[in-house]
Amino acid sequence: MTLQIATINTGTCRARHGWPMLAVSIIQPRRMPRAILSSSRMYATTTPTGFAALHTLLRSLGQIVLQGNAATGACVLAALVICDPRLACAALIGAVSANVSAVLAGCDEQDTRAGLHGFNGALAALASFTFIADDATAAAIAILAATATAWMLDPWSRLLQRFHFCCYSSPCLTVTWIWLALVGPVAHTATPHGASATPSVISSMDVLHGVLAGVAQTTFASGALPGVLVVAGIAASSRRHACWALAGAALATGGQVLSGTALSSLDAGLPGFNGALTALAVADCGAAATIAAVAFSVLLQQLASHLGLTAMTAPFVIATWCAHGISRLATGQRNTSRITSI
Repeated sequence: MTLQIATINTGTCRARHGWPMLAVSIIQPRRMPRAILSSSRMYATTTPTGFAALHTLLRSLGQIVLQGNAATGACVLAALVICDPRLACAALIGAVSANVSAVLAGCDEQDTRAGLHGFNGALAALASFTFIADDATAAAIAILAATATAWMLDPWSRLLQRFHFCCYSSPCLTVTWIWLALVGPVAHTATPHGASATPSVISSMDVLHGVLAGVAQTTFASGALPGVLVVAGIAASSRRHACWALAGAALATGGQVLSGTALSSLDAGLPGFNGALTALAVADCGAAATIAAVAFSVLLQQLASHLGLTAMTAPFVIATWCAHGISRLATGQRNTSRITSI
């Protein structure tokens, strides 16, 4: 089909005693070069779609449990919805804010699509909604904190790579500790990471519930059903990692129970979440290294609780760094992994 362009020119017709005359000329345009047409088609095929953005968002949530998998992210989101829709909204706000900030900052597109820029933002937003009761204030701090994690991730990762470490959730920890020191937490009904209470009698069913809740607590959720969903999400990416997450949560929970943890903390999953994350991160170093790292994370978490510190996932990060460092010294190899999850 040929397009025609009409141009209208005005003039004066002498034969009509000065009446305006419209002169219409039809112009046949030149055919568009094939190179331009082919480049347009290529641009259309490479333009990100809504599904690509959705996959990036879900991978960001999946990276919270070290799985760059969209199905894992969907299970994490479902666990948050079941536990508290407020937390689900927080995770979405943080992940979107961090991913948009990463794009504006010109960060590596491949890393952004893998969810490496979004998960720390999701964690920072979850921390904001956990420690702040007012929704408006929590949302404002969540957006600012998520943006900060996205902007600091690349330079912080380059610094850590000099020592052959991954950043994991350290950007979220840094930003959260800064705003907590500046504004302080607002009272909230939820028990924050690292809190403790009076010990009480604990049954075997309480321990089983605590193990599943510990896996759920890796995403700031709590409860056995959210824990089952998170385990299912990890299994969708790797059944081996799902087994290690359960094993790490069980080892950490058992150690905390023997040391006299409170039933309320056990119900919330606080004793086991650092152990689950540590097992996920150190599983490739071998069973002995993984068990030792989980035990070290338990000791660090107990120390932070004794000192009254808001540790969150710091025991996991420190224990994992130590385990990978010792493993490199023992084997003489460098860790070249680009995984920078929680």
